[in-house]
Amino acid sequence: MFSIFKKKPDTVDLSFIGVDMHSHLLPALDDGLQTVADSVSFIKELYALGYKKLICTPHILSGVHNNSPQTILPALEKIRKELIRQNIPVQIEAAAEYMVDHEFDLLIEKKEPLLTFGKKNYILIEMSYVAASPNIENVIFQLKLLGLHPVIAHPERYNYYHEKFDVYTDLKDRGCFFQVNFLSLSGYYGYQVKHAAEKLMHYGMIDFIGTDMHHVNHLRALKESVAHKSVRETIRKAELLNLTLLD
Repeated sequence: MFSIFKKKPDTVDLSFIGVDMHSHLLPALDDGLQTVADSVSFIKELYALGYKKLICTPHILSGVHNNSPQTILPALEKIRKELIRQNIPVQIEAAAEYMVDHEFDLLIEKKEPLLTFGKKNYILIEMSYVAASPNIENVIFQLKLLGLHPVIAHPERYNYYHEKFDVYTDLKDRGCFFQVNFLSLSGYYGYQVKHAAEKLMHYGMIDFIGTDMHHVNHLRALKESVAHKSVRETIRKAELLNLTLLD
């Protein structure tokens, strides 16, 4: 029977995730947030949802987002100081989201400092949405030689893998960790991405979940998504490693 009374929304508490390890919250570094005020505002919103720690991962993409530790770490310190000034009790760290391309090959070859996260030296890497990086296998091998653990960002969004599920298995066998986007599970990026995310989670292949927060539309969609108990329960069933990053 239809009721004129709206169902009371579920209480949202994402403390069971605890750590967001993929976001673009640092100001004026990439296609994410652009001002300190916006960065602090978004951090407050994520804290209210239950996150205790945020690991910011600006893009490093040659010719587009020419970031490095020299640009990222000062931005991190600026936000840390503002959070202290406003008495916002959130841990905040920074790593990077590295595009797997020729320039990344050169960074590895030259043994340039790479931004990692967690005690196990995880490193977040991504590929184009158009085609897989031809050097992905070699990059994984070289990172492993350096004692780093590659985490592939949002593998569910690589449409060219959707009909080649064995490629996901191969990447896992090579020692990769997988990070799914929270919004993928809500259908924000479309049905195919949602289906791929759910399939990867069903087979226990997802290790981390991240917001991949860039802008206000992402924040709005995240808040709408987490309001659904079914989405939260899907995530609870996964054996995620996010909380291990609190150490």
